[in-house]
Amino acid sequence: MNYGLSVVIPNYNGSGLFPQTLPTVYTALKNMHLPFEVVVADDVSTDDSISYLKQHFPFVKIVSNNVNSGFSVSANNGIRQAAYDLVLLLNSDVKLEEGYFTYLLQYFNRKDTFGVMGRIIGWEDENIQDGAKLPSFHFAKIKTSLNYLLKNESDMEKGLLTVYLSGANALLDRNKFLELGGFNEMFSPFYVEDYELSLRAWRMGYQCYFENRAVCRHRISTSIQKGNKKTFIKTISNRNKWFLHAIHLSPKRRWMWMMQLLPEILVQTLLLKEYYIKAFLLFLSSRDKIKKSRADLLLKSGNQLLEVEEVVKKIKDSIKDKQVIFFK
Repeated sequence: MNYGLSVVIPNYNGSGLFPQTLPTVYTALKNMHLPFEVVVADDVSTDDSISYLKQHFPFVKIVSNNVNSGFSVSANNGIRQAAYDLVLLLNSDVKLEEGYFTYLLQYFNRKDTFGVMGRIIGWEDENIQDGAKLPSFHFAKIKTSLNYLLKNESDMEKGLLTVYLSGANALLDRNKFLELGGFNEMFSPFYVEDYELSLRAWRMGYQCYFENRAVCRHRISTSIQKGNKKTFIKTISNRNKWFLHAIHLSPKRRWMWMMQLLPEILVQTLLLKEYYIKAFLLFLSSRDKIKKSRADLLLKSGNQLLEVEEVVKKIKDSIKDKQVIFFK
């Protein structure tokens, strides 16, 4: 055991954010009274990220990719080289409130905790961007965007179950993360990899929590939107949502999902939505990787996986008879 906390920040050209974010990270870490480190996993930045860190934050540990590879590869590299048993995976465009860790560490007294995330609000306002994530189905399709909180704040004091931990601020049990194999790098360069990892953890018998009293501030999609065209983002987003379904749905529900998906693909093709067609072709070309991901998950679990429907029921049952606030 090496009980302490490593903050791992995947970075691509984020030097302009460091003066605003890193001081808040260090303040929050010093307030928790545990050994800590900060690791920046750099994805071959073309700005002055590395030189800036060496000059202004010399105690930051820098881990560098050999080639530009995206979020999941950077996060995996950083977490594998982290020193401590707890890892906060943090976006480079996130600021922490001073007491961010106050209510989070207690969750790791529970043996089944995979991780916990805090409430994400606006960079300069109090608008809630991310709450706990409620799983649901639209026919056979997994919905990925519904947030929820409880109207009565006292009902949230023991935490809420969340179907996934946002990669923007996920505090993880590093050993469980490594046991699961980390982020699935077929989701590179970005999007849905956090949902997939969390769903993998749920199906392996672990739990993911949301703590409303832990607060951080996020500048929305700064790093992704700055360096990528909208059509490319749409292509990758659609491809990765399909990866999630193909890996985790049961054979019966997967067949139902494909029957639901095919008319959508036909309509988008007739409308000449090029990004959608590209996404589907990329999805089809990854069949072997999808099969391998399913097989690896079965092997790690000893064929004792929860079905997605069981995960959905468990989370929904936890808020039965509660007054729930939903938002996107």
